[in-house]
Amino acid sequence: MRIDIQRNVGVSLSDQIYQSIVDRIRSGLLKEGLKLPSVRILSKQLEVSLVTVFKAYKQLEQDGFITSIQGKGTFIKAKIIEERGEKEIIPSYDWQLSLQDYLPRSQFARYHIAPQKVHLSSSMIDPKLFPNRYFEREVHQVLTENPELLSLYGNIQGDSQLRNEMSKYLKRSGVLSTPENILVTSGLQQGIDLIARTFVGSGDFVIMEAPTYPGAIDVFRGRGATILTVPVDKDGLRIDILQNVCEKYKPKVIFTIPTFHNPTGVVMTLKRRKQLLDIAQSIQCIIVEDDPCSEIYFEKKPPATLKSMDQFGHVIYLRGLSKTIAPSCRIGVLTASGSIFRRLLAAKANADLGSPLLTQKAILPLINSKRMLDHTKKLRIALKIRRDLVIDLLTRLSPDDVSWTIPEGGLNLWISLPTWIDSHLLLSEAKKQQITFLPGSACYPVGQEYNHLRISYSYVNEELLTYGITTLCAILHDMILSRMISDNKPYF
Repeated sequence: MRIDIQRNVGVSLSDQIYQSIVDRIRSGLLKEGLKLPSVRILSKQLEVSLVTVFKAYKQLEQDGFITSIQGKGTFIKAKIIEERGEKEIIPSYDWQLSLQDYLPRSQFARYHIAPQKVHLSSSMIDPKLFPNRYFEREVHQVLTENPELLSLYGNIQGDSQLRNEMSKYLKRSGVLSTPENILVTSGLQQGIDLIARTFVGSGDFVIMEAPTYPGAIDVFRGRGATILTVPVDKDGLRIDILQNVCEKYKPKVIFTIPTFHNPTGVVMTLKRRKQLLDIAQSIQCIIVEDDPCSEIYFEKKPPATLKSMDQFGHVIYLRGLSKTIAPSCRIGVLTASGSIFRRLLAAKANADLGSPLLTQKAILPLINSKRMLDHTKKLRIALKIRRDLVIDLLTRLSPDDVSWTIPEGGLNLWISLPTWIDSHLLLSEAKKQQITFLPGSACYPVGQEYNHLRISYSYVNEELLTYGITTLCAILHDMILSRMISDNKPYF
């Protein structure tokens, strides 16, 4: 088991060991019942004191993640699995712990699970909200007219026709990028991965928002980066705190979701966007602007993108199409300037030699068509109705100590619980009612907070949303009542 220890970053070594093991448990990389290395062995591997490892293991045991059995060792806390009244015999794979991996966590994979009855955990859009018959006809026509597509490889940079259309598409958002500076990726996730593998190595400083998109955390942690966090408020990334962190650490990359931030839904103000660009210019670092949802706004268009204001080539802009056009095609685009773009293109060649040509050609006629523009307008209306429904239910039914942000667009709503409630316990109860959501702890690179959760209101219909939110509120009331009874306090 590989754990990257980073000294002089303001986090104790025992806390780093604790968090690394928790991340692996939360991600499913360390299974229940698996034996951990002894304190002595792990301290030798990590070149830290026995006391440091002991403190980490003690905290893990206190928090219910591991259990120690005298004479046998330390194990990931196991549950008895019963099926048809008989205990399931699980073969031992303990030997696999001797195989070193480089995956510090994969929370996104853990929670991006098969949909339950009420699937609120993933930022996906209800398939019924897409004009699927129209997609079908367009794809059929593309194949009818170009049957050889099934026998051709795609260009590494991406289909030239698609890049031309994407140049026009991006122009609507003020991003003036030529087809030569556009790279087609297999979704936004690949774009993040290409940036990380090209520019981030062990010990490099990466600044991320707290909270932020779990999939990006997984990627940058996987590169061995030292992640520093800056909180967000109602106006987006806290620039005052960012300034101090940048002066001290000189980060290589700042990763941000300025528009309909995932998970909080907030929008970074135009003033802060300009200040962020000034900081990047002053310390000569890269800004990664992740923009999956800027077209899904409910009241007014969001401010100009960072990329549209970038004069010196600091911004790598990522735009996804999966939220508005044919999610199954998994098409995203990346645009950057100068040698940064050329190096990212080389990384794409090393990764997969180019995204599938068929899916690129399939969405080509859709991108700038009037039908898709009309679809996007209708999609905004449908999602606003669902957002408003969730807010109305929470306002009427949730306990007094529960709060939330009201997103102006996007797919997610961020909910904060009383500090003593662990959202993982809430999730455990919710799953009994076939309801899932994303625990907020998955969205924190460091210093995890457990009393938040992210609700994605975009995937299930109004009936299931009503059931899901009503049930969650009822569970929360029961949890608070139980707490009040145990403390002998009145409950109103």
